[in-house]
Amino acid sequence: MLTQNKKIKQFNKICQDIKTIKIQGARNIAKAALKAYHLIQTEVSKKKLLSLRPTEPMLSNVLHRADKETYSQLIKHFDESQQKINNSVLKIIKNKDIIFTHCHSTNVVNSLIYAKKHNKKFEVYNTETRPLYQGRKTSEELKKAGIKTTQFIDAAVRVALIKSKTAVGVDRVFLGADALLNNGIVNKIGSGIIAEIAYNNKIPVYIIADSWKYSPKSLKLEERDFHEVWKELPKSSKIKVRNPSFEFVPKKYIKAIISELGELSYDKFLKTVKKQN
Repeated sequence: MLTQNKKIKQFNKICQDIKTIKIQGARNIAKAALKAYHLIQTEVSKKKLLSLRPTEPMLSNVLHRADKETYSQLIKHFDESQQKINNSVLKIIKNKDIIFTHCHSTNVVNSLIYAKKHNKKFEVYNTETRPLYQGRKTSEELKKAGIKTTQFIDAAVRVALIKSKTAVGVDRVFLGADALLNNGIVNKIGSGIIAEIAYNNKIPVYIIADSWKYSPKSLKLEERDFHEVWKELPKSSKIKVRNPSFEFVPKKYIKAIISELGELSYDKFLKTVKKQN
């Protein structure tokens, strides 16, 4: 049995890992926060955990449920939700598809690996996702699963997406989401231009995410420390560096939300999730 000092040490370590993105992805963040909260189950600890990633409604939703449902019940939701998402994604992927994704989403990666295991033949284009290169994690996980993967620099999204004399183009876009809002989603910076280019070129954009990422409230988008972009500015430099981490993607660009509730148009998803809540 853990002593109080060890609980505090573990709690603080989880908080630090969430804040510095050593733990990344809305689902993984929510699970880690749930573990931390069960180490020190107080309102003060809950407030600290909620303050770590303000762009993550799943974190908030899980912690608010933590006083009403058991730890095992909440963890069970993640696994059951992923399996339902996997089944829906499996139906969408066609053989010889080229699928584009961005950053790192546990829901997206797991569903693609599931499709590969169920004999779907496809390949994935992925962005590196600067400045922290979360896209490399996606590429490594997909390649390990035997999925043909091509990684592009972020600035090459148009080249990757659109069919031309020098590019094959993609068949569909799978994006994760940090937040599902009433008028669109919040996801990693770069998602907006990807969705817009895809929409304008009639490439369907699917958001693959757990419904617990829904929030009826608007969110302040996180901007992170500029040192992630440029660690050491030239001395006496007056250069201003900005590091917006997330952006809003309007729902008009999105063909469907794929969650544990099934494949639904954005408006049908909202109607269903609001009814459940």
